[in-house]
Amino acid sequence: MKRTILHVDLNNFYASVECLYRPEIGDKPVVVSGDVEARHGIVLAKNYPAKKLGIKTGEVIWEAKQKCPDLVVVPSDFRKYLRFSRLARKIYADYTDQIEPFGIDESWLDVTGSIHLFGDGETIANTIRQRFKDELGLTGSVGVSWNKIFAKLGSDMRKPDATTVITEANFQEKVWTLPVGELLYVGRSTRRKLNNRTIFTIGDLAKCDVKNLRLMLGIWGETLWSFANGLDLAPVRKLGEESVIKSVGNSTTAVRDLVNNEDVKLIIYVLAESVAARLRMHGLKCKTVAISVRNAELFSFEKQENLSEPTFVSGEIARKAIELFAANYRWERPIRSLGVRGADLVTADGNIQVDLFEDNKIEWESVEQAVDSIRTRFGQYSIQRCGMLQDRKLTGLNPRDDHVIHPISFFR
Repeated sequence: MKRTILHVDLNNFYASVECLYRPEIGDKPVVVSGDVEARHGIVLAKNYPAKKLGIKTGEVIWEAKQKCPDLVVVPSDFRKYLRFSRLARKIYADYTDQIEPFGIDESWLDVTGSIHLFGDGETIANTIRQRFKDELGLTGSVGVSWNKIFAKLGSDMRKPDATTVITEANFQEKVWTLPVGELLYVGRSTRRKLNNRTIFTIGDLAKCDVKNLRLMLGIWGETLWSFANGLDLAPVRKLGEESVIKSVGNSTTAVRDLVNNEDVKLIIYVLAESVAARLRMHGLKCKTVAISVRNAELFSFEKQENLSEPTFVSGEIARKAIELFAANYRWERPIRSLGVRGADLVTADGNIQVDLFEDNKIEWESVEQAVDSIRTRFGQYSIQRCGMLQDRKLTGLNPRDDHVIHPISFFR
């Protein structure tokens, strides 16, 4: 039995929600921004009048204002967005229990079992769009297909407030002419590799020899080939089912430029603490540490390296991240943002090989688990490494608060 899958995308979600609360700005160019004072002043979302002026998601606010001096900048309020996201999912739940979120404003729905009650996929999609307008005051675009990849392509094709149906009869006409970068999971790096081999459209990818793609991209090349040919068989998970965690990371745009290794060290330890705590919460350890770096000129790169043993200890993650940074950055420009990520995850309850010539790893794991308990009881900032006190503003500590100091060395 062929599946009927919808991909629903709420149009200009953040900006549309903000305009509901402030209808007087609805016909003006509006962007939703991060905290400008904390240097997170980038465009998170925009409405259609702003889009028509060439304003792009991800550009900094001062650049956006050069394109539109009268631009209305609204600070983000994720409590509002979560509320409307939940309301949208209540609508979806009237048609299926197979609802897989793809971010706060997008979801896949498998309505195969509902078409005998509510009509075909296009009818259900149109009904959902009308309910958005009637019940939420928002619009949405919906793609309808027999697999998740083409349903997502369909929702991207026509915006705002539209339904696009991609079938086995018309997918070559509708999908194969699109740029290969439009295919889900084809990022900039993969697109460049494909373009270098004269693969410019999804159709070009679909017609490739799969063996050559496997040589070029590994097993991922074969996966993308199957996507381009409509062979995606991935199920839509039921709401509440968690996907397998593949990595745990955190990143930040610093409140000021990082200008030396000590600045970077401070931020890396803050990020490593967060990553390690989340690994412990999920009962996982990482075998690989990755860093991402973006300088003041917006040049960015990512590097990663394997650890000798899996870990969820923040000090070990931080030290590897610092090594990666020192080996790959030459301080030609100040740093604007940093990220630390733990990857190649394994369960945390495996056996540990103890090195007789190093500190007992189990003891450090116990220390960090004790820190978790203290923070759970008394708050995130109740216990910190003393190194964090070097620059309270940079590390996010409130200078008016008293803090318990982490009972280990300056940085460990």
